[in-house]
Amino acid sequence: MDGKPQGLTEQQQKWFASVRANLERETGKTLEQWVEIVRRECPETRSKARNDWLKAAYGIGQNRAATIFGVAFPSEMGWDDADGLRAALWTDPASAAVLEALEAAIADLSDVVTGQRKGYTAWSRKSQFAAAKPLKGGGVALGLALTPEVSPRLVEPRNESWSERLKAKLILASPAEVDKALKALLKAAWERS
Repeated sequence: MDGKPQGLTEQQQKWFASVRANLERETGKTLEQWVEIVRRECPETRSKARNDWLKAAYGIGQNRAATIFGVAFPSEMGWDDADGLRAALWTDPASAAVLEALEAAIADLSDVVTGQRKGYTAWSRKSQFAAAKPLKGGGVALGLALTPEVSPRLVEPRNESWSERLKAKLILASPAEVDKALKALLKAAWERS
């Protein structure tokens, strides 16, 4: 395992490679030096806490942190086990039913790459156009590579962990909400990617 997520488009793979390639130039340390630092110094064991520690201690942002921790602790990142990540994330049957409805709608689009992450499921063509995550208490948050003005169903996302390209969000409470209008929004986001 090389510490890189599976389910990436060619463009996303190039982007991750550039993050890795530019790490030394932009931080003054090689990837191997960062890996040694986090293995030796990081007191945290949870992913978010580790990212927060690396940012507070060294000013390293989320994408570089993911690259570093992916190499330092590859088995903990789980990127090589998309099925395991999916099973661990989508445990609520109602949320899983909404995910299945989204997947069925997205299956009608061509050239889609599904990327399973620890906190969300993402869909990309050349770049990410949608992501979904289950919500505590039920429902699913769906992010789209659209702006909220496109539909009254959409709002601006706040503090989401998915791609910054996803400028609109909506909450889905049931599979029935994956209707013709939502399928049109998914297609519009897909066309922009």
